[in-house]
Order: sequence, then C-alpha cells, then structure tokens
Amino acid sequence: MNRQTRNTVIAGNWKMNLTPSKAKAVIEELKPLVAGKDNCTTILCVPFVDIATAVEAAKGSNIKIGAQNVHFEEKGAFTGEIAADMLLEIGAEYVIIGHSERRQYFGETDKTVNQRVLAALKAGLKVILCVGEVLEEREQDITAEIVSMQTKIALLNVDEEMMKNIIIAYEPVWAIGTGKVATAEQADEVCGIIRNVLSAKYGNTVAEATTIQYGGSMNAANSAELLSKVNVDGGLIGGASLKAADFAVIVGNAQ
Repeated sequence: MNRQTRNTVIAGNWKMNLTPSKAKAVIEELKPLVAGKDNCTTILCVPFVDIATAVEAAKGSNIKIGAQNVHFEEKGAFTGEIAADMLLEIGAEYVIIGHSERRQYFGETDKTVNQRVLAALKAGLKVILCVGEVLEEREQDITAEIVSMQTKIALLNVDEEMMKNIIIAYEPVWAIGTGKVATAEQADEVCGIIRNVLSAKYGNTVAEATTIQYGGSMNAANSAELLSKVNVDGGLIGGASLKAADFAVIVGNAQ
C-alpha cells in the first residue's frame, strides 16, 4: 500500500448470499468491529434486494454500500436488469463491474464491461472494475497481455477526471472460490502491470493515485502479507466478507 498517493479500500462482495434480515444482522455485528478504522474505506457490495436494508443498517457508520452489477442502458425492455439511477436512488454508492463470474456465467464481454463502466460513472456511481486471467492464460504466460487488454478496453472513453471514481480489482480467476491464492509477489506484480497501463494511458499522477485491489481469495490469514505489497491497495473480499469477525480482521490489517 502507498497511502501517500492513494486510498486503501477493503470491499466485500457478498455474491448471491444473505437475505435482507441476515444482511442487517451481519452489518450490525460488523459496525462496532470497524468503528474508527478510517485509514481505509470499507465497502459492502450486496445483492440488489439487500441494498436498501444495508444502507439503513450502515447509517452512522463508516461502512459504504455498493451493488454487484449494473446495466449499461438508462431504461428500457431489459427484463431483470437494474439501471444506475435505480441503484443511486436506494442509496448505493459503489458498483462492481466485470467480475469474472459475470463474464463466465452471464456472457459479459470486455465491450459490455466498458459500456457498464461509462453508464455507472455518468450516473454518479463509483466503480470497482474487475480484471484478471484464467488458469490456462496464466499457464501460457500471457497474464500481462490479458490483464492489460481488459484494462484498456474497460477504460475506453474514460478520462482522467472520471478515473477519480474508479477502483481496479485484480482477480486471478483461478484463485476465486478455489482456496488457491496468488502469492503476495504475484499479486504485486500484476497490480504493478495494471498501474503501468494506467501510467501509459493517463500519466504517472493518475496511475499513482488509482487504488488497485487484489481480489483472489484474500482472507483474515493471508491479508496482512498481501496488503504489505506496494501495489496492492486493498482487497475485494468474497467468502470472508460474509463473516463480520473475519472481515473486520482484514480491515484491521489494512490499517
């Protein structure tokens, strides 16, 4: 982490877990555990049906609430989709875009990820943009090429001012939900590759100001080592974010 130029961010991705009542209970348990830990931004990205409840439960705390996806059109005949202004009106501040599970299971492409990023930023949401390689791509030694390409396409028509509202999460797809974790050195290396892409596109000032998280099975046990690396500015946390005590340990390690 480098707090001199950028924010540290720990964000939980609850995926398709927890009903509104259970969401409220977890947030109520978490609030005192992270109270006063303001050296990093703490975010919970929850299922759509939980957002309003989560926003209400998090009032008066340092916990921010986000969504897990957003559609790229403002309105229309898109059954089951959610527009950016809908998220804003119920209190969401952040949104995850381009998560590997959205790409793998729901057909999202680099192009539609870019469209979603632009729609979210236009509406006033802050974006957590996910990029990362699958196991086959890592084994073929093309991680740098894949992650660089995903980053460049996702940020098409995103200018320097808009970058102030973007967090990038490097999520090696082979380490999500598998229990496998990139070494701290691997995580730092790829986050550094992403930062170099930003430097080439926007200049060093923007690159050094952009928060880049690690998002592959970070947990209470391994977070301190991962967060010690200069290019790892936080974590996008999956399973560990469902347990208040575990998530609080990660936030504490980010302090």
